[in-house]
Amino acid sequence: MKYGAHCYLFTSRWSDERLDLLDTARELGLDMFELSVGDDIIFDRRKTRDRAAALGLDLLIGPGGIWPLECDLSADDPADRARGLAWHRRQVDTAAEIGAAAYCGAMYGHPGVVKRRRPPADEYARTAEGLHMLADYAAGRGVTIALEPMSHFRTHLVNTPAGIMRLIDMADHPNLKVLFDTYHIVTEIRSYASALRTVAPRLYALHACENDRGVPGGGLVPWEEVFSVLREIGFDGYIGLEGYNSSLDDFAYQRGMFHDVCPDGRAFVEQGIGFLKGIATEVASLRPQ
Repeated sequence: MKYGAHCYLFTSRWSDERLDLLDTARELGLDMFELSVGDDIIFDRRKTRDRAAALGLDLLIGPGGIWPLECDLSADDPADRARGLAWHRRQVDTAAEIGAAAYCGAMYGHPGVVKRRRPPADEYARTAEGLHMLADYAAGRGVTIALEPMSHFRTHLVNTPAGIMRLIDMADHPNLKVLFDTYHIVTEIRSYASALRTVAPRLYALHACENDRGVPGGGLVPWEEVFSVLREIGFDGYIGLEGYNSSLDDFAYQRGMFHDVCPDGRAFVEQGIGFLKGIATEVASLRPQ
């Protein structure tokens, strides 16, 4: 398995001025660093690509910057769905330009948009159509699409492992994978073991977050169960820490985090990765393959 962290543990936005964070990631023993992109995130693609490559650090990206609401693959309006496909293709281009392995997130809809209604009969079908086209475009650029189920407080579209697998089956493209977030899923399931087994055929990466979005360990997520199933299914992908640095002005508040779970990104990573690797080692000793 490859361990990593999200840039938001250290900075409120990616830029050329924060290239040093790639070095920090390597100093912390990380294999992967995740960046958030969007219309307001301006940086030199070549500089990021070259620094990461020189360090031997894998990159992932996700849509965490400005993402226009009308750019939505699930929208009722076909014009908005077309805008969504075009917007996501541009993010895939960014991924390819910096050498990122995958474009990850809830690209099936728009996080923060929760339509409190009975879903239209064609909502999944039209979303799947857009995802198929996006996955095909990304495959041509060497970028994996990893879709993340989110809490029903963030989206009405895909909240459960069964829901994401249904949508991927409908989209019918081998370049569609799953990003499993232990924080988002805690309100949607009753068994982490069952949830992970459901997505196992498409599982690409894990966001390892505690139930309060703080450093893993000491919360409600059953980490031994999680790592036991990961070992059982032969998972060898990315495990990344994600959160929002709460010492950066109002950044965490703007992201909807109102308690101080990450005042120090370096300490968060050191503690979190140390805990996760310890659990992985413990499980491996109990479940030899």
